[in-house]
Amino acid sequence: MSQAAPVATPPGILIEAEDFDSYGGWVLDSQFEMQMGSPYLLAHGLGRPVADATTVVAVPTAGEYEVWVRAKDWAPGHHPGRFTLTIDGLALDTEFGANDQDWSWQSAGKISRPSGDITLTLHDLTGFDGRCDAIFLSRDATVPPNEVSPANRAWRKSLRGLPVEPVDAGEFDVVVVGGGISGCAAALTAARLGQKVALIHDRPVLGGNASTEIGLMPRGAQGKLLLELAQRNADGDLAALSLLQAEPTASVFLEHRIIAAAREGDRIVSVDAVQAKGGVERRFKGRMFIDTSGVAMLGVLVGAETLFGRESRAQYDEPYAPEVADEMHHGNTLFFRTRMADHPAPFPEVPWATEVSKDYANLSGQLTKPGAENGPGPVAGANPDTPTFQFSADPSQAWMMQFPATHYWEYGQWLDPYTSGELVRDYLMRALYGTFSNVKNMEPETYANLEFDWMAFVAAQGEFRRYKGDHVLTENDIRDHTRYNDMLVANDGFFCIHCAWNPGEGKYDFRLKDWIMDVRDQQPYGIPFRCLYSVNIDNLMMAGKHISVTHVAGSSVKLMGNGAQHGIATAAAAFLCNEYDTTPRGLYDARLDQLISLVDKLTGREHDPAVGGVRKFVAVPG
Repeated sequence: MSQAAPVATPPGILIEAEDFDSYGGWVLDSQFEMQMGSPYLLAHGLGRPVADATTVVAVPTAGEYEVWVRAKDWAPGHHPGRFTLTIDGLALDTEFGANDQDWSWQSAGKISRPSGDITLTLHDLTGFDGRCDAIFLSRDATVPPNEVSPANRAWRKSLRGLPVEPVDAGEFDVVVVGGGISGCAAALTAARLGQKVALIHDRPVLGGNASTEIGLMPRGAQGKLLLELAQRNADGDLAALSLLQAEPTASVFLEHRIIAAAREGDRIVSVDAVQAKGGVERRFKGRMFIDTSGVAMLGVLVGAETLFGRESRAQYDEPYAPEVADEMHHGNTLFFRTRMADHPAPFPEVPWATEVSKDYANLSGQLTKPGAENGPGPVAGANPDTPTFQFSADPSQAWMMQFPATHYWEYGQWLDPYTSGELVRDYLMRALYGTFSNVKNMEPETYANLEFDWMAFVAAQGEFRRYKGDHVLTENDIRDHTRYNDMLVANDGFFCIHCAWNPGEGKYDFRLKDWIMDVRDQQPYGIPFRCLYSVNIDNLMMAGKHISVTHVAGSSVKLMGNGAQHGIATAAAAFLCNEYDTTPRGLYDARLDQLISLVDKLTGREHDPAVGGVRKFVAVPG
């Protein structure tokens, strides 16, 4: 049994914000834990202060304690996210989130407390995304460590009485990392094939970019399994969780973030994940691993070969590739919705937001409800209603030349997506707050009642690293319907290339510079099995936008419906790998026909008989 970290004389009391008894109006934000060190509470009130978060803590020893709070001033110089801390009804004088510092500990002075229970209260002052990571009551002049490191993680674990080593979560036939559409499809398929499956997901709800946190509609190839998963309840949540919970061999671990992985030779043997609430780490052992995280997280942790950015035109002779390779990638997008209230809705001045948005006053491109994109929105002043983009040179596609697309709101294309996520999200929030303020201020009588109905605090993730497989799918493979003997599933959809402003270029850099939407011949194309497994990790497969594709090819493959088809295929391959004690490459070499037959059965897909050793794909039936 794993032992708790030994602490002879605790230097104080650590209270993690995620462990508060009541969040009040605050929300748990764990998406940047690997960068800033911990989940935290976020006062996401859209300009209205949220209800207090409270908790009760036991003080074992009476005495004097120095109070430290770890917070962030997310717009230095302006301090939009300020809050206070109250202890047993005594409000401390310090306003946190106002020190011009990134994540850091700030002292609020000393207090004397008797032994026994005390009540802590976080009081939001602004409604503009104040954030609190933790509170430390220091009893011996200990200054809490701020760096993000294994030593800091161990320090926190010891004060929380958590085990030094991860708890054994069990052994599984298939471990799926990431609960987006592709991950749900992979886990559900594997479970229905009788495999013992662990689905590890870092959010409280399943669906990824289709979840209630974000709300996109799964486009691309459809099919019966996707239609099952993507049914929405009255609140917009997907049916995926209930379907998985109905499978006796499937286990779903929500709010668990992968933080480590272990290899033996060229095989993964286990992954470690930490639970957002409580901080317990669990170790999942597995025979086969499928990465559906969308960010190639397992690959990053175990040293799988990956691709990143845009390939040069010469490398694969792709017409849409740039002349020179670079690291530009699709950025993140923040979705929102506004409404007209039945009464005036005042909104505070936001100079820290208009620094980013400048005079932009166009709120078109809204998510009207989960699964319904591209809604119109209020426009004020002389801003163009909707920019015109290079959607298609085909005259029959003229209807696409102008519409209020949600994905115009995008940022981060030149930043490291693994380390800059919070910065990108915050920049987009500032752009939206500023644009909203501009609309109201430019036409105050028209928009006196305008208010935010909803704004996501979880950004729809763009492009991260992509795996390298035994084959890299290219633009020409898709455009020419290149045939390979290992085509497993059909994908569908247009080339959807987001073109960013160059650094320092463009007045409104939170909006796309251009958007190329090329519908091709509107026919489905095949995905070779060799694009679905790692070139150098024997028991690692992948499904979703980070399969083995070029940047240009990935702009079509990335559609969530397409990822569902990859999920089905990799689950079938995992089942056969376990059945015959082989690897994905071993299946390709010796059992490809059996794999194709199983995937055809699972998808219910019809295809033309083999001609010259290859298969012609037709549309996946719904």
